[in-house]
Amino acid sequence: MIEDWLQACLKGLATIFLHPVFYFSVFLSILTGYLRIKRERNDFHVRIHDMFQELRFLFPQGIVWGLILSLITIGTGLVIPFASLLLIGVLTILLAVTFHFRLLSPAYSFGLAFFILFFLHGSDVELPFFKEMFANLDRPVYAGLSLLLGLLLIAEGSLIGRNGPEKVSPKLTVSKRGFTVGSYVSSKIWLIPMFVLVPGGSLPAPFEWWPVFSAGSTYVSPLFVPFLLGFSREIKGTLPQREIRVYGKKVLLLGALITVLSVIGNWYPILSIIAVIIAMLGRELITYFTNAADENLPFYFSRSKLGVRILGVIPYSPADKMGLEMGEVVTKMNGVVVRDEREFYEALQKNRAHCKLEVVGNNGQIRFAQRALFEGEHHELGILFVEGMKAGKEWAV
Repeated sequence: MIEDWLQACLKGLATIFLHPVFYFSVFLSILTGYLRIKRERNDFHVRIHDMFQELRFLFPQGIVWGLILSLITIGTGLVIPFASLLLIGVLTILLAVTFHFRLLSPAYSFGLAFFILFFLHGSDVELPFFKEMFANLDRPVYAGLSLLLGLLLIAEGSLIGRNGPEKVSPKLTVSKRGFTVGSYVSSKIWLIPMFVLVPGGSLPAPFEWWPVFSAGSTYVSPLFVPFLLGFSREIKGTLPQREIRVYGKKVLLLGALITVLSVIGNWYPILSIIAVIIAMLGRELITYFTNAADENLPFYFSRSKLGVRILGVIPYSPADKMGLEMGEVVTKMNGVVVRDEREFYEALQKNRAHCKLEVVGNNGQIRFAQRALFEGEHHELGILFVEGMKAGKEWAV
């Protein structure tokens, strides 16, 4: 029996290359990188990260979570009807083309699919292609879908907390008073490829208690299905790393709650419906209250009375090698007090061989950063500042 399962899983691995979401996610990652670079060049006349930065986030962590969730779904006998997977795939692509990647949360794609299935099951509505698929649906599918939703929400929260703060992109925007200020954009998508059991096939239940979460059949087939998750946030009032990590923890806790309710929902189906409603409302409320709190804060990346605030640091630049970070304030350059970008630039020109910066760190402590300068790089430290000028007119120094 074990050999039959291993052989079926190996065959199931090939199904990911037949899934349009797999190819769509790669295209979407590259397109997102291109659009980000276009915006960065418009704001700063230089790109911060290369075009394939988003693509590098697409697979690594997603594969790890795919392995974890595959072990859970196979171990618990979680069976999801093929019609559900097909509907989730279609909804994922439709939500992705809006470029509001937060809508790629499983709370929305799974939630919408759940209630579409709930409406179609037992109704007189007939879809030509889905007629036979929906005819095989029964009540246990609700617990399976809500449980998989909860597990993916846990994965989403973990991915947001770990990957969301990395390689964020600076952006220039105009405040209500007409000043140019800075913000940060985090836009990530992750592909979680995992085994999902579908009804039918020739694999019998390996244990008496298995499957726990079934769709009415003990004979199943494993499919390797990619689930696309996304996250997008613009942060204005604080350092992006702090806010995004807190955001991720909230999503993870929501996922844990939905998972617990879904497990109980296997015996009390009404809880599965309640769990999906809580997932959709909870995910939306997390975004709403986080955005509202950020909007009520003053712009973090704006003019500072202490000196010039660093909006961003270009990777691998001299500034990056000096350990300068976003949000820090440069108070002195080569011993000269600087109050704006032009004074900083003028002080930089006084010593072509060396630069020494006095910096107020994000912890409020004063520190010094210094580095020898080589011919041709004295005016290209790789620091992005924000000045009270029109967006698109700032320049990197």
